Amino acid sequence: MIRAKVKELLDSCFQKGIEEGKWSDSGAGKFTVELPKHKGQGDFATNFGLVLAGIEKRNPREIAQIIGDMLCAHDDLIEKVEIAGPGFVNIFIQKAVWRSVIETVLEAGDGFGKGDVGQGRKVIVEFVSANPTGPLSIGHGRQAILGDSIARLLEATGHDVFREYYYNDAGRQMRVLGESTRARYLEQLGLPFEFPEDGYQGDYISEIGQLLVDEHGDSLKDHEDVTPFKERAEKYIFKDISETLERMGIVFDNYYNERSLYEDGHIDDVVNELRQKGLVYEKDDATWFKTTEFGQEQDRVIIKNTGEPTYRLPDMAYHREKFKRNFDWMVDIFGSDHIATVPDVMAGVRALGYDDSKITVVLHQFVTLMRDGKQVKMSTRKATFITVDELLDEVGVDVVRFFFMMRKADSQLEFDLDLATKESQENPVYYVQYGHARMCSIIEQAAAKGIQNLPFEQIDQELLVEPEEMELLKTMSQFPGQIENAALDLAPHKVIFYLMELAGQFHSYYNKHKVITDDMALSQARLCLITGLLRVFRNGLTVAGLSAPEKM
Repeated sequence: MIRAKVKELLDSCFQKGIEEGKWSDSGAGKFTVELPKHKGQGDFATNFGLVLAGIEKRNPREIAQIIGDMLCAHDDLIEKVEIAGPGFVNIFIQKAVWRSVIETVLEAGDGFGKGDVGQGRKVIVEFVSANPTGPLSIGHGRQAILGDSIARLLEATGHDVFREYYYNDAGRQMRVLGESTRARYLEQLGLPFEFPEDGYQGDYISEIGQLLVDEHGDSLKDHEDVTPFKERAEKYIFKDISETLERMGIVFDNYYNERSLYEDGHIDDVVNELRQKGLVYEKDDATWFKTTEFGQEQDRVIIKNTGEPTYRLPDMAYHREKFKRNFDWMVDIFGSDHIATVPDVMAGVRALGYDDSKITVVLHQFVTLMRDGKQVKMSTRKATFITVDELLDEVGVDVVRFFFMMRKADSQLEFDLDLATKESQENPVYYVQYGHARMCSIIEQAAAKGIQNLPFEQIDQELLVEPEEMELLKTMSQFPGQIENAALDLAPHKVIFYLMELAGQFHSYYNKHKVITDDMALSQARLCLITGLLRVFRNGLTVAGLSAPEKM
């Protein structure tokens, strides 16, 4: 926001310098405007002098002084500049400019922070993609929140987002699910049964078995075909998965079935196309893809000697269909267990003639639940792992979403249940949301005391002079840039970090300065600041998919 204005002014001064013969146009686009690393070094800093000095073969401090003098002529924006070190220009912004951030925020309302950098670019975000063999694990939960948060950020920055869940309801996993369900069905009937050695455990299989008894009695007891058992289990489990996603506020535009890739001939088409290009061969009764021709260390099997495809083949076909559906950008959210197959699938995409640079894969690490400093290992209810529902039951949706976004995707996440259940400022979720509730309380108290919440142009703006107020305004101004960076980097943790920083600054301000005072003009000025700050908080919580409580 303000940074963009400074960059625009700097570009204008650079252009003027070219016209006046101060330097050539060779440095165009090569200098930056950054936030300084240390307090006291201005509001922004530019490497203009250093960059142009290298190009023009001149003294960097001399060039820095020239650009500094040019900037200072614009005293509606620039308060002063300082030349530092070998040629950095530290830029100080007028306090009135920082105060105007409040007006910008209040005028934009819900739209503050939203942008159009995406320019309607069509993006498909594929995430969760768990097969319907059991309830969602906490690993799937992290992926669900990560994918949904990325989709929200992309929407907030002007992308046309399509959310897709890719799954497979065929193959060995589903056959074993059917066999497991059949065994539990017979068990519910009190009949002899043989549970598959690698069958699916958990109370949910017994619940499905009981449902089949309720619906069909013992009419399926002699069925050797596991299809009705598999189909009932799939329906039950998908309902369970959908309800879990709904609890977290996650909705998909489409569910794409891997089986359709076989039924529609897409798998055979991919193999035939690769064969025509001389990129597949037979060895040891298996079909191999020449991934070595695309930078890999060894070729990969795409069809086993049993005739069953490996994961790589349908993934190649699925991505080819994404390209055919005319998406400009494909974002895949996978667990880190996919790390070995991703390069092979990308090689397949290139081999099929598509631009794999349009695909971005976000790999997330696993989640470890901790209680009393020890790892929580076993579910008590539904499966042999902790389910998302169990976690939601214990700590609530906001805490789950916040904690899952609090670390970079590629960082191991330790979910501290003791911390998550605390209703104190130690809990980062509580810390941030309490900031929002506290601001709502201030506005309510002011209204009760007859203090008008005036529009920005009617307050005495020059009463906002405290260093903590300036820091709040500076951080508020960064919000649109933070959202844009988080979206383009596919990094929701940046929004969480921003909210935590803003909450920290607000709590410090509140503890040091009263908003409601005996001075009516001062109270109205600070109330206007709080109203703008509340809007930034609310927009930040909303884009992260978190609630904004007014009371806590």
